[in-house]
Formats: sequence, C-alpha cells, structure tokens
Amino acid sequence: MNNDIMLKVERLTQSYPGASGPLTVLREVSFELNAGASLAIVGPSGSGKTTLLGLCAGLDLPSGGSVTVAGELLDGLDEDARAAVRNRHVGFVFQNFQLIPTLTALENVLVPLELRGESGRENEARTLLERVGLGQRADHYPVQLSGGEQQRVALARAFINAPKILFCDEPTGNLDGETAAAMAELIFGLNRERGTTLVLVTHDLELAKRCHRMIRLKNGAVVE
Repeated sequence: MNNDIMLKVERLTQSYPGASGPLTVLREVSFELNAGASLAIVGPSGSGKTTLLGLCAGLDLPSGGSVTVAGELLDGLDEDARAAVRNRHVGFVFQNFQLIPTLTALENVLVPLELRGESGRENEARTLLERVGLGQRADHYPVQLSGGEQQRVALARAFINAPKILFCDEPTGNLDGETAAAMAELIFGLNRERGTTLVLVTHDLELAKRCHRMIRLKNGAVVE
C-alpha cells in the first residue's frame, strides 16, 4: 500500500433547516485514507453514514468542512465540476443497483465510458462481466437478472473507469446471505487486483472487519 492520501475529510458537517432550527446530521467528521486502503463506515440507521458517503463522493456539498478526493479539493466546485472529478476518479455501488432498465447488462457497464465520450471498449466491459461471473448474461436486461446478478453488473460498471476510489453503500444490503458473501468476495477481490481504495458503508460487521479501518458513527459524530 503506498502512502498517497486518496481521501481527506476535514471537519465535515452537514445541517438541514428544520422546523425548530437546523438539524445536524454530521458533526465535524475528519479522517484520511491512503491509496489502496479500505475503510468501513458503520453505525445505526440515521447516524449519518450515507450522508457522509455522499459528501465524500461529491454528490452533495457540506454545510462546513472540506473533502479532497485524489488530490482534488471539492470545495466550491459546481455540480458539473464535481461530476467531472467523479468520472475521473470514482466508482459507485449502491444498495438498490441503479441500473438503467432499458439497457442490457453490457450497455449498463459501458455507461460511464459513454459519459466520458469514450467508445470501442466493449471487450473490456465483457471481460469485467466475465470476472463477476456474468459472461453469459451480457445481453440480458436488468429485469431478466436476479438481485445478486444486478449488483454484479453494478460492480462491473463501477470498475470500467478504473476508479482510484470505490464507494459502496450497503452493497450487500438487498442480497440473501450466500449471495451477499459472494458479492463481498468480488468487491474485495477486484479491489485488491486493481489497487483501488475502498470506502464501504455497511450494517454487516463481518464485512466491516475485512476493511483495514472502521469508523463508527453515532448521531452524526465519530465515536470510535
């Protein structure tokens, strides 16, 4: 593991206006993550895990504090500029897969490349589908795939951009035990093979223990 800092979070705070004053969902969270390392974010529902993940990935802007991804400071960037940073450096796997229903598995995997204006990398996409065990399912639509298969398509899609950092939000949350275990093997296996940095939000402590580090959130603050 090299010592380049891939993700730097400083005093990250997120508040929303509420009827009886501001509602703070994250309070001054700070941490650093080196390239190639893995971090699990755990805590009860409503503790701010998904909010933290979204801010780290530049999906939202914080009320206070700063995020630096792969050396690029997200502060003050507009949505287009943040999207460009994500496209350069970030892969995503969500709990609810977020595949495009009108596209085949192969076409879904190719979407991030099309957003970059890159074409002609179909073989690479097919290789990734083979790696996640879906070589025979490339031409199937999401509706023809099980939940576990859809999540594996999402994982292949996340890796097509060769991301420096992979954000996973409850990637096994909607899967049964056996499927979840297979998914975990794929996530950690691909991560090792490709030297990606991993940030994982999970309720599953066994999954969290496989990461190099764990942050536990409670009421929006880091408790350990």
